[in-house]
Amino acid sequence: MIMRKKPLEGTVGIVGVGHAVYWGQFEGLREKLLEYHEELKKMIGACGVDIVDYGMVDSSERAFEVAGKLKGDGVDVLFCNMLTYATSSVFAPVIREAGMPVVLTALQPLKHLDYSRANTREQLENDCICSVPEFTGVAVRMGKKISDVIIGTLYGDGNAAAEIGEWCDIAKVLHGLRGARFGLMGHVLEAMYDMHADPTAISAAFGVHVPLLEVDDLIDAAASVTEEETEQKKRKILELFDTPDPVSDPLTEKLTPGDLEKSARTAAALDRFVERHRLSGLAYYYNGLPGSEHREIVSSLIVGNSLLNAEGIPMCGEYDIKTLIAMFIMDRLNMGGSFAEFHPFDFDENFIFVGHDGPHHIAVAEGRPVVRSLKKYHGKPGSGASVEFKLKEGPITILGITQTACGFKFVVGEGESKSGPIPPTGNTNTRGFFPPDTREFVKRWVMEGPTHHYALGIGHRAGTIKKIAEALGIECVIVDNGFSH
Repeated sequence: MIMRKKPLEGTVGIVGVGHAVYWGQFEGLREKLLEYHEELKKMIGACGVDIVDYGMVDSSERAFEVAGKLKGDGVDVLFCNMLTYATSSVFAPVIREAGMPVVLTALQPLKHLDYSRANTREQLENDCICSVPEFTGVAVRMGKKISDVIIGTLYGDGNAAAEIGEWCDIAKVLHGLRGARFGLMGHVLEAMYDMHADPTAISAAFGVHVPLLEVDDLIDAAASVTEEETEQKKRKILELFDTPDPVSDPLTEKLTPGDLEKSARTAAALDRFVERHRLSGLAYYYNGLPGSEHREIVSSLIVGNSLLNAEGIPMCGEYDIKTLIAMFIMDRLNMGGSFAEFHPFDFDENFIFVGHDGPHHIAVAEGRPVVRSLKKYHGKPGSGASVEFKLKEGPITILGITQTACGFKFVVGEGESKSGPIPPTGNTNTRGFFPPDTREFVKRWVMEGPTHHYALGIGHRAGTIKKIAEALGIECVIVDNGFSH
């Protein structure tokens, strides 16, 4: 029911390697290998990325030619297709100049040779692994890194296809980050030291721009919203969200007409605001004087933010740009990506509530999400509509981006979301299980020095996220099963 504002995009390069000496010795071998090259292109193309095909590289001269094109072509991930044995001279210029993850694919056409009829030609068609150690060795000698090696068969290999798909997903994340505009509006919630971040350091680490925006810009956008636009948003909110009666929390009440009106108008203003500033995401916090336009508008952002999250534009409260980027990464991996933190334990059942007040990613909700009116936002000024939903049951991943004395750091964990009642407080919560012992997991998580926020998504993708961190040159720790690595 909610479409992305922009489709997921990524650009993948593919270069096949071979040994030119073979072409004069074995008629048709080069052409046959290029047929296999087309098969890999089909596998990559099925992952929804654009492909830049550099064809066969079988000489150092050709390698230098390709190396000179890579950056200008905007390649996010480069697959080096190990078609047969190739000397490392056809790879060294490429790995030396490559500024993107390089993945070696050694996908053998046959599962095994026909040993009764095996010959040199058949071996060369299946010699995909032969020069892999030579290529990884020369990369190490040049101080460069091979991001991954995919080993398997060219046909019917589900594991190899999944690994290729993972790197295409990573390409979409890296493509999205390049030149993204993550706005900051307002200021850090007073005294939250872990929320502070230097926009220049953010730009340097993630290749993004950080526009510094005023709440007045949003007020100006709201002034041009029409009655029809507001009514359209009201209809959309009531279509997507449930609005139940309050249960046990006296701070909550059924969504009031006034809060619905304010949320709808602000949601329409946010659309204009995002378009006006060409935003890829926004982190914000602002107090405003009681009764002022500033407080009125910043206290009515939550519903509109949740709609934008589902449309691929992460919106993050408490001025937390680091978690905003974590949410963006999860969204580009099609995991959702909600603003979250730890809430109380259930020590009897070995879980912890995971959630937050504020914006969430509707696309990962279990059932219809809920909107309630809150008489006050605890710990913050103002009152108004707030979003409450349970995450889909099944595997979950949490990603925190923090800062150390030396730079940024990813902290990642995997768990399970399970069914069960959650507090009806107008805030989102899910029952997070982190086996074998949730208490020990949380202890080890906090010892990594994360911020108290993180992004929450569906699926187990810690390994993929670690590869993204490595591609960005950022430290990453996975906390799982009682230890960190």
